[in-house]
Amino acid sequence: MHSKQTVKYICEQYPSGNCYYFKQEMITTESWDDVSSLQWGRKRPITQKTFEKRKQEGYRIIETFIQQEPAVVLPFRKLT
Repeated sequence: MHSKQTVKYICEQYPSGNCYYFKQEMITTESWDDVSSLQWGRKRPITQKTFEKRKQEGYRIIETFIQQEPAVVLPFRKLT
């Protein structure tokens, strides 16, 4: 179980209105006493309910707005 100092909850909002929620935990490759070995692990998907619950409990929250250009559609010619 991680403490409030070793976990963060992330909300990524997109222009479409979609929101994606993640949990990210601090991990170590050596020892918790060796500060240089600490790093953030992989983002893991969570539910909105979990995100809101942790926000109320006072965990570290990061809310970001992702602004991306629309994908470019490449036309392919039909092979006959």
